[in-house]
Amino acid sequence: MVHSVYKVSNIYQKITGMSVFGPVSITVPGSKSITNRALLLATLSEGTTTLHGVLFSDDSRHFLKCVQDLGFETTVDEDAKTVTVTGLGGPLPKQEAWQYVGSAGTAARFLTAYLGISEGTYHMDASEQMRKRPMAPLLTSLQELGCEVSYEGAEGYFPFTLKGHGFGKQEITVDIEHSSQFLSALLIASCLSPKDFTIQVEGDHGMAYIKITRKMMEQFGVSTKVSPDGRTFTIPAGQKYNALDYQIEPDASAAAYFYGLGMILGVPVKVAHITFDSMQGDVEFIRILEKMGAVLTEDADGILLTPPTEGKYHGVDVDMSACSDQAITLAALAPFADSPTTIRGIGHIRYQECNRMNAIVTELRKMGIRCEETDSTITIYPGNPKPSLVDTYEDHRMAMGFSLIGLRAEGIEIDNPGCCRKTFENYFECLDECVNRLLS
Repeated sequence: MVHSVYKVSNIYQKITGMSVFGPVSITVPGSKSITNRALLLATLSEGTTTLHGVLFSDDSRHFLKCVQDLGFETTVDEDAKTVTVTGLGGPLPKQEAWQYVGSAGTAARFLTAYLGISEGTYHMDASEQMRKRPMAPLLTSLQELGCEVSYEGAEGYFPFTLKGHGFGKQEITVDIEHSSQFLSALLIASCLSPKDFTIQVEGDHGMAYIKITRKMMEQFGVSTKVSPDGRTFTIPAGQKYNALDYQIEPDASAAAYFYGLGMILGVPVKVAHITFDSMQGDVEFIRILEKMGAVLTEDADGILLTPPTEGKYHGVDVDMSACSDQAITLAALAPFADSPTTIRGIGHIRYQECNRMNAIVTELRKMGIRCEETDSTITIYPGNPKPSLVDTYEDHRMAMGFSLIGLRAEGIEIDNPGCCRKTFENYFECLDECVNRLLS
């Protein structure tokens, strides 16, 4: 999509008091987190895995292209949202390859771990955005295992070359304070160790994503053990991943924007096939909306959110460490609440696609909304957002989350809406569809 500006339609006054016949029903793409984990697990499995409900976005396409560049046999049907991957049970088809991961953090971390413990030489590069994101904790762990890492630029960042030599030891420590993907990457690749493998963890960021990783490893045939304090993970030797016919869940992160739309506009919303049994931590965001006054009903075809009357909801004080991708979404809802909102446990989002804490505060203050920031919290006070051009910082979640403000405030424009192609390339088309449905 060409760099442009999306002008959000303020429809709040138009629909307030209107009779809404039934909920707005939305279908969202497959989960990015699950799609990319499934792609890696498929390469590590022996035989052909078929993935259904695949998310096709910039991130997943970069991951898939890397898999293909490594020599794995694949078939892709974007219309049917299916991918098949024929894995070799651990070995790589090519012992030397060039990998470009774009801005995909999962591809960057997961493939680096797999290649770093494999025999071969692999040249790794990424987008300018990903080149700024931390890789050092994972690369340090791989070096301890015997991998040679040579940097073409700053140490601890892309681009670099890996020369893997297998597992030089059976116990490793990894710091996940900036990203749980470092631990997920090592966990998934660890079943290739010839002996029991143990990972000690420093930091506690993103453990909800570790639950997804462990659950999916188990679905593909590899179990993990965790100590009572949650700091030590052991992967028993002798296990292998099995090729599967695998259904990917709808993306709970994508669903959150439409549940947020329901709160801001005061209209009921149902997202197809979203359930509370989801592996994804962002389902917890819907529970936060319940604390703000929404009523949630889980039906056979998805979760129905019934908002408070005319979008009159409460501010909350919540720890969002388990669903931090939605801190931006809650920040967009906060100005319209009847009391302040405090978002806690989100210091690590400074190190994601952009410095999200700074981005949230900067963009809300441009709109005249009072915010207070500490190392890991943001407090947002109720107010009437002024017209503003929202800088998205090449961050898809800033574009999607802050678009919600414009549904209830005049003059909100989203700069570079095309950055959503990272995970939800037709988000704004879906948003327009919702708006048109409500106005028709």
